[in-house]
Amino acid sequence: MRPNRPRLILVASIALGVFGVGAAPKKSTVSISSLAELADVAAKSGQVVTMKPGVYRLVDYLPVSAIAERRQRGEFQLFSFTGSDNVFELAGVTIEVDTTLRRSLRPPIHTDEFLIGGDHNALVGLSIKHVGDGVSPGGAALGITGKGNTLRDCTLLVRGSFPYGYGDLFGKGGPDIIGPSKKSGVHITGDGTTLVGCKLHMRSFGHGYYLQGDVANVRFEDCYVEGVVRATDEMLAETSGPAFKVGFRTVVLTRQGENKILPGYMKSLSEDGFRTYGQHENLSLVNCTAKNMRAGFELRSKSAARLENCTAIGNERGFWISTGAVLQNCRGDAQFGPLLFVEGDNASAEIELLPTESSMKVHELATIQGRGSRITLKASPTGDRTSPLSILLGYGQPMMGDGMAPIPEREAREVQLRNETQMPVVVGERARDSQVVTFGPVTENRGKGVVVRGLAAYPDEPKRAGVE
Repeated sequence: MRPNRPRLILVASIALGVFGVGAAPKKSTVSISSLAELADVAAKSGQVVTMKPGVYRLVDYLPVSAIAERRQRGEFQLFSFTGSDNVFELAGVTIEVDTTLRRSLRPPIHTDEFLIGGDHNALVGLSIKHVGDGVSPGGAALGITGKGNTLRDCTLLVRGSFPYGYGDLFGKGGPDIIGPSKKSGVHITGDGTTLVGCKLHMRSFGHGYYLQGDVANVRFEDCYVEGVVRATDEMLAETSGPAFKVGFRTVVLTRQGENKILPGYMKSLSEDGFRTYGQHENLSLVNCTAKNMRAGFELRSKSAARLENCTAIGNERGFWISTGAVLQNCRGDAQFGPLLFVEGDNASAEIELLPTESSMKVHELATIQGRGSRITLKASPTGDRTSPLSILLGYGQPMMGDGMAPIPEREAREVQLRNETQMPVVVGERARDSQVVTFGPVTENRGKGVVVRGLAAYPDEPKRAGVE
């Protein structure tokens, strides 16, 4: 993480980013100390707003008794920033959100709670903390629909979903064994959004950061998202609750040939850390980390997402990438699931395999399908993984990406795979005209036109590749 900048420089840099170099319009300076005042200035434009540090309970500003009238007016956000060209200095400010407010409001599905609808605003240092166990149908804690907005050093603790404690085992929006009520973190549909130094602590079933609507020019820098993981053995030991009531059935058809939770696996209780829906031109992520999520980085748009120095730790799967994606100096482990899924064409990835392991069941290190991708898996200077996991060339992703589901074979053509780890490589029969350079053994090669060469990973190591 980058060191904190001096406050004066920070405000000045944000102001330049909001208003544009050389524009320098005259801005009013406002000091506030209540949510009512914040709501008032949030509807205006051209301000630098400083709020007194402290914990502000949303229920004090928006009591449950006022919810019915708000619902009649069709105001389904709990709080909105509709003005433009503002800088909100909110360091030390925590807005505490009682989730019963959301439940009482009964908003339409997928409605976000806090909304930044204006353009070219900057929110600095805000914390939003959910308390209680109220739920509502979908949506995120914070939505960004306006253009050119910046969030810097903001932190969210997200609660309020059902069922929570099982991840996506019962479905994620249809068809479902149990229909979920999700709560995600940050929902981005506004072009030119920038997030720097933001943190999400997910205690709900939903995504961390996610993009929709073909939003473009989005940048994440020094951002973090962390969920919670739970063993399936613990779920299967329940004698009451949602899983018990449905006989531990799951939407995923497992490798055992039945729709039932299997023991021995670790599941994230949230969805994906960083997720794309649609095509997102000029999407970049720098120095970002996802921990204990379903997928760390599930960036499946075909518009060439770029990741630099990003880390995936303890997720069900680390990176899931598609056409044109570029990953440089990234890293991740495979303690609860695979490090990498590749689909689409012409992706380029350089990923370090961290040595962290667990006793949970994991069936593959990576699966690669598509055409023309260049994949390099690097050994970690911190140590080597000891339990072997295969790199599968000519294989796709299991149903819903779930580790309990079988792995299908899929076409892979003109792929260049460089394996600098000790992990084995398996080449399926649908792999064609590809090159594999590997330090680990090739335990099976059923491809056509797949050239395998050994790699001496270190000067004193022999070449080890070959069919064993």
